[in-house]
Amino acid sequence: MDLKGRVLVVCLLLSAFFLSAFAVAVALEDPELKQCKHQCKHQRGFDEWQKQQCERKCEDYIKQKREQEDQRRRWEGGGGGGGGGEGGSFYIREREEFEGRGQQQQQQGDENPYFFEDQHFETRVQTEEGRVQVLQKFNERSDLLRGIENFRVGFLVTEPHAFVAPTHLDADCRPTITLVREEKKESHNLERGDLFRIPAGTPFYILNRDDNERLHIVQLLKAVSTPGEYEAFHSAGGQDPESFFKAFSPEVLQAAFKTDRNKLDRLFGQQTRGSIIRASKEQVQRMSQQHGHGGSEGIWPLPFHGGELTSKDSFNLFKKHPSQENKFGRLFEADFKDFKQLQEFDLLVSFANITRGAMEGPFFNSRATKISVVLDGEGHFEMACPHVGKQRQHSGRSQQRQKSSPTYQKMRGDLRRGAVFVAPAGHPVTTIASRNNNLQLLCFEVNARDNIMFPLVGKNNVVSQFDRQAKELSFDVPASEVESIFNNQKDELFFEGPNEQPQHGLMHES
Repeated sequence: MDLKGRVLVVCLLLSAFFLSAFAVAVALEDPELKQCKHQCKHQRGFDEWQKQQCERKCEDYIKQKREQEDQRRRWEGGGGGGGGGEGGSFYIREREEFEGRGQQQQQQGDENPYFFEDQHFETRVQTEEGRVQVLQKFNERSDLLRGIENFRVGFLVTEPHAFVAPTHLDADCRPTITLVREEKKESHNLERGDLFRIPAGTPFYILNRDDNERLHIVQLLKAVSTPGEYEAFHSAGGQDPESFFKAFSPEVLQAAFKTDRNKLDRLFGQQTRGSIIRASKEQVQRMSQQHGHGGSEGIWPLPFHGGELTSKDSFNLFKKHPSQENKFGRLFEADFKDFKQLQEFDLLVSFANITRGAMEGPFFNSRATKISVVLDGEGHFEMACPHVGKQRQHSGRSQQRQKSSPTYQKMRGDLRRGAVFVAPAGHPVTTIASRNNNLQLLCFEVNARDNIMFPLVGKNNVVSQFDRQAKELSFDVPASEVESIFNNQKDELFFEGPNEQPQHGLMHES
């Protein structure tokens, strides 16, 4: 989707959010439950439906906690006071039923822990002029993702002429911004495809200068203190957003600003329109004149700016030659050799455009965990996972005892704009575009240093590098038969897709 935008500054603006992902609670008089519900009711930025969902999670959490405590007490006391064998049988049966319910709930909740859709995003800011949504913490969805628990994915959408109030985050983020550094202000005009880092604690604000088009931005954030947790700190504001200056006593503020209290009360009590508001045409023009002119076109959701940056400030992903390219797709990549700012985070950033009806992979990464965000188009992904298969093995141990190798589960998700999926290191994965549209992906590879991407099919696939004897021993067929199959595909990375689209669903057993 083309966006004719001239955007001055771009980054996430996030309000405080306390809830991790409770599965929560019980009686109303329970102090822990009351505190949890109180926080839900007074959570800034939550609408009524979100508050109700939050309270239900509180109740579920406390209820589950109570059941586990009661069950533990009954089980520990069952051997001495239960009487005859029937009592012991009751406790065993009840314990098995309880554990069975827990396993069933876990399987339902974690059917595909690597796939995220709309319901997995939290709305941090919502006004008439825009919204901020942040993906839940990865390790909240599953412990299998704790390796990337310190990273979060966020979306920012603003209407034309929207202004995002000044703030700073206790997390590093990217890609584009206007910054206030020490005693000087730096306003950067970026082009389509620029990567840009916003250091933690750096104040910034955002303006969408376009007259007609919305601004869409994707960001990767990394917490600098508590893994996966970060907050927004609003300096400017009033009632909504609330300025952090209001946390200080009036006497301190009067001394600090050398201003009487009435003027301070007015300054920090006037704003009630939220943190994303509309700027007038005159205000947009004045800010545009101050920060220069220019504009360019590009694709959703990368920002669009006129002007230039030095090489150390940013890197343009699309000014490199594609890493891979054929009629079935194109891949652009940037690592720390291209953009030094990526080195600190051990990241590689890439953009893949998969032609409609085509596919990317299968392949796997040796070290990197790949976070993919769907920018545009439709399709689906499939991934082989031994961990979920291992969980299934535990429920049928007697059938699995004679098998020495892991059981792989096919993880699958239907992709559309805004969906996110994760491919951990070592997990073979493929992505297929629908026959209606190209599929465009923005990808962040965490732990990218010394990572190797191993293609499993096509030119230079990993199996074709095996010795002939290794091929025969591995597949228990003649090496010529292995080679006839693995050497048949002549393209590399991007291929013609399947003739028939697989059935819809999140996961199917293989």
